[in-house]
Amino acid sequence: MDRLPSFSGLTAFYAAARRGTLTAAAAELNVSQPAVSRRIAMLEADLGCPLFDRSHKPVRMTQSGRDLLRALQGGFGQIEAAVAQIRQSAQGKVVTVTAPSGFVAFWLIPQLGDLEAAFEDVTIRIISQEYGEATRPGDIAIRFGLAEGGGETRLLGEGVFPAASPLYLDRREMNGDSYDFARMTLLTMETARSQWHDWPSWFRAVGVPMPHKARVLDFSSYAMLVNAALAGQGVCLCWDGVLDRFLEAGALVRLEGPEAVSARGYFIAAREGLAAPPHVLGILDWIVEKSHK
Repeated sequence: MDRLPSFSGLTAFYAAARRGTLTAAAAELNVSQPAVSRRIAMLEADLGCPLFDRSHKPVRMTQSGRDLLRALQGGFGQIEAAVAQIRQSAQGKVVTVTAPSGFVAFWLIPQLGDLEAAFEDVTIRIISQEYGEATRPGDIAIRFGLAEGGGETRLLGEGVFPAASPLYLDRREMNGDSYDFARMTLLTMETARSQWHDWPSWFRAVGVPMPHKARVLDFSSYAMLVNAALAGQGVCLCWDGVLDRFLEAGALVRLEGPEAVSARGYFIAAREGLAAPPHVLGILDWIVEKSHK
């Protein structure tokens, strides 16, 4: 802790970076504008580099400033989430569930009505996360990746298969039974390759050579990737159970053929394990049971 800059300097910089002006930052912190300026100057002296380029009007952040802001957003974001959770918990039964954005958007949100009806005396708070973001505190954590043990339970199925919108297939004179990957755009998440089941690993798993001419379109989140598939922009990989409502409604068509069985998947656990309050364990069990139907 003794190697960290002063907290007042960090909060002054954070407010100025978010608000865009020293005046707005001063109003947020309830101090004078010169006080904010002094705190930022002291922080820059401590770090040994400028955080703002003052040769422009309005001033712009330097690369060092952008790097620090990114770190502070994660740190202060976790603090804000923890404080909100503590305050809400003090007022009654509150259960916070953290999960990847794709799981939240395509599986959890459609289930919320039934979940809330089953636990009417509990306030349920959902926090979505992108891959690579710092993990935020939650009573129940759902993550995507390989099994780690420690009381985790796997959700949904293990199968991974390709799917595309009927519009996309029609434009290429293809269908779910007759298609050619070499003439398709493969939607992927290269930034999450270490965790995600990408196209090269899927083709290897099913024993089919990946076409060299296939076009690849990269996204930073699974929610964006699936929305692109729904909009007819290419073919996506589906985890068994995640996109069922789109497949059942005909918005996506499964491409018949080989299916990979992946060790990667969605895993759920309570932060306090079996020592968690009964209403937390009740919601966890409800999600597990619902995901296996």
